Amino acid sequence: QLQFVESGGGLVQPGGSLRLSCSASGFTLDYYGVGWFRQAPGKEREGVSCIGRGDGSTLYTDSVKGRFTISRDSAKKTVYLQMSSLKPEDTAVYYCAAINAFGCNFHRSYYDYWGQGTQVIVSS
Repeated sequence: QLQFVESGGGLVQPGGSLRLSCSASGFTLDYYGVGWFRQAPGKEREGVSCIGRGDGSTLYTDSVKGRFTISRDSAKKTVYLQMSSLKPEDTAVYYCAAINAFGCNFHRSYYDYWGQGTQVIVSS
């Protein structure tokens, strides 16, 4: 059974850090690019970061550049999103998704598998 599970969300103060994890089972994660998306209340789901298969090229949305880092651990079948210098506007449900492509992008419709999401709240 194909499964994609996010973890690591929680409540953090502004300026703090969190590391989100996205673990895959039932399929070989190395064959896929992986994207992190987020959805805040009342807003559309938006792409945050993604990492391609193969050369591991990465992409970040402008608002998180320099603060978030995406990485992949093939042995653990896990993709991480290290989030630092968090801001209240980063508050959202974060989802990971897999795309069957060499690279990656932020087009939601191109992604084949989605996790259930993990809540991140940045508040004092």
